Amino acid sequence: MNMLRSSSSATPLPKLVPPTSTRTEVLKRKMELLSRISSNDGRYPMMITTLVVGILISDLTKTANAIGTCYGTLGNNLSSPQRVVSQYNQYNIKGMRIYGPVPSLSEALQGSAIEVMVGVPNEDLPGIASNQGTADSWVQNNIRNYPGVKWKYISTGKEIRPNLDNGAARYAPFVLPAMQNLQNSVNKFGLGIKVSIALETGICINTYPPSQGQFDPSISNYILPIVKFLVSNGSPLFLNAYPYLAYIHTPNMDIRYALFTSPNVVVPDGQYGYQNLFDAIVDSVYWALEKTGAGGVQIVVTETGWPTDGDKATSIANAQTYNNNLIQHVKNGTPKRPGKATETFIFDMYNENLKSPEREKHWGLFMSTGTQKYPVNFN
Repeated sequence: MNMLRSSSSATPLPKLVPPTSTRTEVLKRKMELLSRISSNDGRYPMMITTLVVGILISDLTKTANAIGTCYGTLGNNLSSPQRVVSQYNQYNIKGMRIYGPVPSLSEALQGSAIEVMVGVPNEDLPGIASNQGTADSWVQNNIRNYPGVKWKYISTGKEIRPNLDNGAARYAPFVLPAMQNLQNSVNKFGLGIKVSIALETGICINTYPPSQGQFDPSISNYILPIVKFLVSNGSPLFLNAYPYLAYIHTPNMDIRYALFTSPNVVVPDGQYGYQNLFDAIVDSVYWALEKTGAGGVQIVVTETGWPTDGDKATSIANAQTYNNNLIQHVKNGTPKRPGKATETFIFDMYNENLKSPEREKHWGLFMSTGTQKYPVNFN
């Protein structure tokens, strides 16, 4: 995490990343223009009106679908699947990440407009990797049996890295063959679903400043074939990115850099200037991809968030600041990939009271019973 060194007294660059408020104003002006043109009173030729309205609607749609939330289920007092889907719709949350198939939830999602990322549990990978028929059955049972669900992504395992001591390293040999077999199944059944894997930021080293980012050479035999798979299949890289965790483990970091509230550039990096840690993390991985010839691979941030209790810097105020700023910020990409929304899933939709340590129980935007902790604007 050496990318995370920062100083709130860094000299500002002349070329700043536009603040969220400016980006929000741009979106507001686009909506006002759309309203004026849509009520065409004859001042604009119809062809021009139709063209401009189409462009603006396309742009607004791209930004509106940038945010989803993760729906973890390690709790014993969670709402029913029907109420979960209802709350997603009520708050205009367009995407849902689930960590494994949940038949009752899949039934509740039938007919909804929510786009779904479904995870393959790590323990399922050996069987899927070793047998195409097992992969076909997994896709049939968990995807095709629910044709009314808008399946978008399959995440082949979670945070598996050969040199990460989190209990998942033993599954590393099965990741790529499982991805290949699942992709074969998706192709066989004619499904427009992208297959990838959710990785954490430890896959990269030398990430301060972000332009120095590269994949860890000690795991190149693991990560580079996965990247090649993503390129071949037009799939994104799934990345779990946590400025909160970086902040609490980095001495002397200004919390404003982690909360999107820094008034100036904190980390200058050539032609780019970083006012927030989220962009620095994501761009360091973009640089790593580019250095392997995979500059066209998009990143989907599959987890990010801020807990409200249980550890250093946890509070309702900080979580509310982080998540609300995040929602607006990702609509416009990063310094290295500007102009296109960074699709992002906030962790977590609900508190999960069966997790440990204590901090892990408190990432939810909502209490486990469905009560909202603090106001969040998903629009």
